[in-house]
Amino acid sequence: MAQTPQLHLLYSCPFCWKVRGLIEHLDLDVEYVGVNGMKIRKEVSFAGDWGKVPVFTDENGAHHVDSTPLLRHIDATYNGGKLAAIGDAERQATWMEWVDTHLSKATVPILYGSLGSALKTTTRISKIETFGFFSKRLYAWAGFPIMWGIIARKRVKSDGRRPKQLWHDLLGEFTDAHNGEPFFGGQQPDLVDFAAFGYMRSVSPFPQFSLLSDHAAGMAWYRRMEGTLA
Repeated sequence: MAQTPQLHLLYSCPFCWKVRGLIEHLDLDVEYVGVNGMKIRKEVSFAGDWGKVPVFTDENGAHHVDSTPLLRHIDATYNGGKLAAIGDAERQATWMEWVDTHLSKATVPILYGSLGSALKTTTRISKIETFGFFSKRLYAWAGFPIMWGIIARKRVKSDGRRPKQLWHDLLGEFTDAHNGEPFFGGQQPDLVDFAAFGYMRSVSPFPQFSLLSDHAAGMAWYRRMEGTLA
Protein backbone atom coordinates (compact mmCIF):
# COMPACT_ATOMS: atom_id res chain seq x y z
CA MET A 1 0.00 0.00 0.00
CA ALA A 2 1.35 3.39 -1.02
CA GLN A 3 2.24 5.86 1.71
CA THR A 4 2.77 9.59 1.80
CA PRO A 5 6.43 10.33 0.97
CA GLN A 6 8.50 11.72 3.83
CA LEU A 7 11.52 14.00 4.02
CA HIS A 8 13.56 13.64 7.20
CA LEU A 9 15.37 16.91 7.68
CA LEU A 10 16.81 19.63 9.82
CA TYR A 11 14.96 22.91 9.34
CA SER A 12 18.24 24.83 9.24
CA CYS A 13 20.11 22.43 6.92
CA PRO A 14 21.13 23.94 3.55
CA PHE A 15 21.11 20.51 1.87
CA CYS A 16 17.56 19.96 3.09
CA TRP A 17 16.48 23.36 1.80
CA LYS A 18 17.70 22.39 -1.68
CA VAL A 19 15.29 19.48 -1.76
CA ARG A 20 12.44 21.34 -0.06
CA GLY A 21 12.51 24.06 -2.70
CA LEU A 22 12.00 21.55 -5.49
CA ILE A 23 9.27 19.74 -3.55
CA GLU A 24 7.44 23.04 -3.03
CA HIS A 25 7.91 24.03 -6.66
CA LEU A 26 6.35 20.75 -7.82
CA ASP A 27 3.66 21.00 -5.11
CA LEU A 28 4.26 17.42 -4.00
CA ASP A 29 2.43 15.94 -1.04
CA VAL A 30 5.40 15.22 1.23
CA GLU A 31 5.48 14.98 5.02
CA TYR A 32 8.39 16.82 6.64
CA VAL A 33 9.86 15.01 9.63
CA GLY A 34 12.24 17.01 11.82
CA VAL A 35 15.04 15.05 13.46
CA ASN A 36 16.94 15.77 16.67
CA GLY A 37 20.12 17.57 15.66
CA MET A 38 22.04 15.81 18.43
CA LYS A 39 20.87 12.35 17.33
CA ILE A 40 20.81 12.51 13.53
CA ARG A 41 22.62 9.25 12.84
CA LYS A 42 20.32 7.35 15.18
CA GLU A 43 17.11 8.90 13.86
CA VAL A 44 17.87 8.16 10.20
CA SER A 45 19.45 4.74 10.82
CA PHE A 46 16.50 3.22 8.95
CA ALA A 47 18.14 4.49 5.73
CA GLY A 48 21.39 2.54 6.27
CA ASP A 49 24.85 3.88 6.97
CA TRP A 50 24.32 7.34 5.41
CA GLY A 51 23.72 8.97 8.79
CA LYS A 52 22.84 12.43 7.44
CA VAL A 53 19.85 14.46 6.30
CA PRO A 54 17.99 14.87 4.06
CA VAL A 55 16.53 11.39 3.68
CA PHE A 56 13.60 11.02 1.29
CA THR A 57 11.31 8.01 1.69
CA ASP A 58 9.08 7.52 -1.33
CA GLU A 59 5.53 6.21 -1.51
CA ASN A 60 6.83 2.64 -1.79
CA GLY A 61 9.00 2.90 1.31
CA ALA A 62 12.33 3.14 -0.55
CA HIS A 63 14.90 5.52 0.96
CA HIS A 64 16.91 8.03 -1.07
CA VAL A 65 19.79 10.16 0.23
CA ASP A 66 22.26 12.92 -0.73
CA SER A 67 20.78 16.26 -1.77
CA THR A 68 21.96 16.62 -5.37
CA PRO A 69 21.10 13.03 -6.38
CA LEU A 70 17.80 13.63 -4.56
CA LEU A 71 17.08 16.67 -6.74
CA ARG A 72 17.66 14.57 -9.83
CA HIS A 73 15.60 11.66 -8.49
CA ILE A 74 12.60 13.81 -7.57
CA ASP A 75 12.71 15.65 -10.90
CA ALA A 76 12.95 12.36 -12.82
CA THR A 77 10.28 10.53 -10.79
CA TYR A 78 7.68 13.24 -10.26
CA ASN A 79 8.39 15.71 -13.06
CA GLY A 80 9.44 13.60 -16.01
CA GLY A 81 13.00 14.92 -15.78
CA LYS A 82 11.93 18.26 -17.24
CA LEU A 83 14.30 20.39 -15.14
CA ALA A 84 17.30 18.20 -15.90
CA ALA A 85 16.51 18.49 -19.61
CA ILE A 86 16.65 22.30 -19.68
CA GLY A 87 19.55 23.72 -21.67
CA ASP A 88 22.96 22.14 -22.13
CA ALA A 89 23.60 19.10 -19.91
CA GLU A 90 27.34 19.75 -19.60
CA ARG A 91 26.77 23.38 -18.56
CA GLN A 92 24.22 22.28 -15.98
CA ALA A 93 26.58 19.62 -14.56
CA THR A 94 29.49 22.08 -14.38
CA TRP A 95 27.49 24.69 -12.55
CA MET A 96 25.82 22.19 -10.24
CA GLU A 97 29.31 21.21 -9.13
CA TRP A 98 30.20 24.90 -8.74
CA VAL A 99 27.12 25.53 -6.58
CA ASP A 100 27.76 22.47 -4.42
CA THR A 101 31.42 23.38 -4.02
CA HIS A 102 31.24 27.14 -3.45
CA LEU A 103 27.81 28.14 -2.13
CA SER A 104 27.65 25.15 0.20
CA LYS A 105 30.90 26.17 1.87
CA ALA A 106 29.80 29.81 2.17
CA THR A 107 26.89 29.07 4.51
CA VAL A 108 29.04 28.32 7.58
CA PRO A 109 31.12 31.56 7.36
CA ILE A 110 28.04 33.78 7.01
CA LEU A 111 26.28 32.13 9.96
CA TYR A 112 29.23 31.47 12.26
CA GLY A 113 31.95 33.83 11.02
CA SER A 114 32.15 35.81 14.26
CA LEU A 115 31.53 34.89 17.87
CA GLY A 116 28.42 37.09 17.99
CA SER A 117 26.92 35.73 14.78
CA ALA A 118 27.65 32.17 15.88
CA LEU A 119 25.75 32.71 19.14
CA LYS A 120 22.78 34.20 17.26
CA THR A 121 22.77 31.23 14.91
CA THR A 122 22.95 28.45 17.51
CA THR A 123 20.33 30.21 19.66
CA ARG A 124 18.00 30.45 16.66
CA ILE A 125 18.64 26.83 15.65
CA SER A 126 17.87 25.65 19.19
CA LYS A 127 14.41 27.20 18.78
CA ILE A 128 13.50 25.94 15.32
CA GLU A 129 14.95 22.40 15.43
CA THR A 130 13.68 19.34 17.29
CA PHE A 131 15.71 19.07 20.49
CA GLY A 132 15.10 17.62 23.93
CA PHE A 133 14.89 19.99 26.90
CA PHE A 134 18.55 19.69 27.86
CA SER A 135 20.03 19.19 24.39
CA LYS A 136 18.32 22.43 23.25
CA ARG A 137 20.23 24.43 25.88
CA LEU A 138 23.42 22.47 25.36
CA TYR A 139 23.40 23.19 21.64
CA ALA A 140 22.58 26.87 22.06
CA TRP A 141 25.39 27.59 24.52
CA ALA A 142 28.01 24.94 23.74
CA GLY A 143 27.52 24.80 19.99
CA PHE A 144 28.47 28.33 19.04
CA PRO A 145 32.10 28.35 20.26
CA ILE A 146 32.66 25.02 18.48
CA MET A 147 31.14 26.17 15.18
CA TRP A 148 32.97 29.51 15.33
CA GLY A 149 36.27 28.45 16.81
CA ILE A 150 36.82 25.15 15.04
CA ILE A 151 34.99 25.37 11.72
CA ALA A 152 34.05 28.92 10.68
CA ARG A 153 37.29 30.68 11.59
CA LYS A 154 39.29 28.17 9.59
CA ARG A 155 37.12 28.63 6.50
CA VAL A 156 37.17 32.43 6.74
CA LYS A 157 40.93 32.45 7.21
CA SER A 158 41.59 30.08 4.32
CA ASP A 159 39.37 32.09 1.95
CA GLY A 160 40.61 35.52 3.03
CA ARG A 161 37.32 37.33 2.42
CA ARG A 162 34.81 38.49 4.97
CA PRO A 163 31.63 36.36 4.80
CA LYS A 164 29.53 39.14 3.25
CA GLN A 165 32.10 39.78 0.52
CA LEU A 166 32.38 36.07 -0.17
CA TRP A 167 28.61 35.76 -0.68
CA HIS A 168 28.44 38.90 -2.80
CA ASP A 169 31.25 37.65 -5.03
CA LEU A 170 29.59 34.25 -5.43
CA LEU A 171 26.16 35.71 -6.13
CA GLY A 172 27.72 38.00 -8.72
CA GLU A 173 29.45 35.09 -10.42
CA PHE A 174 26.30 33.02 -10.36
CA THR A 175 23.91 35.68 -11.66
CA ASP A 176 26.39 36.71 -14.38
CA ALA A 177 26.13 33.11 -15.61
CA HIS A 178 22.40 33.68 -16.24
CA ASN A 179 23.41 35.57 -19.41
CA GLY A 180 20.68 38.17 -18.96
CA GLU A 181 17.93 35.60 -18.38
CA PRO A 182 15.71 35.56 -15.25
CA PHE A 183 17.12 32.21 -14.11
CA PHE A 184 20.19 30.10 -14.69
CA GLY A 185 17.87 27.78 -16.61
CA GLY A 186 16.68 30.67 -18.80
CA GLN A 187 13.06 31.71 -18.68
CA GLN A 188 12.39 29.10 -16.00
CA PRO A 189 14.55 27.63 -13.23
CA ASP A 190 16.43 24.38 -13.63
CA LEU A 191 18.06 22.09 -11.06
CA VAL A 192 21.04 24.42 -10.64
CA ASP A 193 18.67 27.24 -9.67
CA PHE A 194 17.03 25.08 -7.00
CA ALA A 195 20.39 23.96 -5.61
CA ALA A 196 21.64 27.56 -5.33
CA PHE A 197 18.30 28.74 -3.97
CA GLY A 198 18.43 26.11 -1.24
CA TYR A 199 21.80 27.26 0.03
CA MET A 200 20.76 30.91 0.06
CA ARG A 201 17.36 30.13 1.55
CA SER A 202 19.01 28.28 4.43
CA VAL A 203 20.41 31.63 5.59
CA SER A 204 16.99 33.34 5.47
CA PRO A 205 15.80 32.35 8.99
CA PHE A 206 18.79 34.16 10.51
CA PRO A 207 19.64 37.86 10.99
CA GLN A 208 22.71 37.45 8.77
CA PHE A 209 20.41 37.24 5.74
CA SER A 210 20.38 41.04 5.82
CA LEU A 211 24.03 40.94 4.67
CA LEU A 212 22.84 39.50 1.36
CA SER A 213 19.90 41.84 0.83
CA ASP A 214 21.89 44.61 -0.86
CA HIS A 215 23.14 42.37 -3.66
CA ALA A 216 20.61 43.59 -6.21
CA ALA A 217 20.94 40.87 -8.85
CA GLY A 218 21.15 38.07 -6.30
CA MET A 219 18.09 39.22 -4.39
CA ALA A 220 16.09 39.80 -7.58
CA TRP A 221 16.81 36.20 -8.63
CA TYR A 222 16.01 34.95 -5.11
CA ARG A 223 12.61 36.68 -5.13
CA ARG A 224 11.86 35.24 -8.56
CA MET A 225 12.68 31.80 -7.20
CA GLU A 226 10.31 32.36 -4.28
CA GLY A 227 7.63 33.19 -6.84
CA THR A 228 7.97 29.74 -8.43
CA LEU A 229 7.03 27.91 -5.22
CA ALA A 230 3.55 26.48 -4.84
